[in-house]
Amino acid sequence: MNVPTRNTGMSHSQSKLRTAPRVAVIGGHSADTEALSSAEEMGRLIARHGYLLVTGGRGGVMEAASMGAKSAGGTVLGILPGSSRSEANPFVDIVVTTGLGHLRNALVVGNADIVVAVDGAYGTLSEIAHANIAGIPVLGLGTWQIPGVLPMDSPQQVIQYIRKHLEA
Repeated sequence: MNVPTRNTGMSHSQSKLRTAPRVAVIGGHSADTEALSSAEEMGRLIARHGYLLVTGGRGGVMEAASMGAKSAGGTVLGILPGSSRSEANPFVDIVVTTGLGHLRNALVVGNADIVVAVDGAYGTLSEIAHANIAGIPVLGLGTWQIPGVLPMDSPQQVIQYIRKHLEA
């Protein structure tokens, strides 16, 4: 059924935001230069391939990935732990406030078809756990080396895997 959307005349079945594959980039609020560089490149590659970037919407790895996606013309969905949209980094296009604190981590990975973990601490570990419980693949760049995380060497290797997984 093609139901026109308000103001655009575009049907829901034509909406790129509705149908684009979603890739979450998760990681620490504070990270070193190497992790931030990897996250930014990951965001750029995600956008170049037409995927929607999902993050926790705040600083560190989340902001670096968001900045990379925006630099390549991508769209960024940020799912925040708090109740104020002003908490989002400046590169987030669609801000979702939750008021849930770290419980929002399940929403971040639950809105993705595949997850990329870059660096990170216990919040990232909880997102990895939620993704594993939900059966969502997790790729790792310099993050937790645990079962359920497929280690990768570079953003380029990650995007190759994502393309094979999402376009299969």
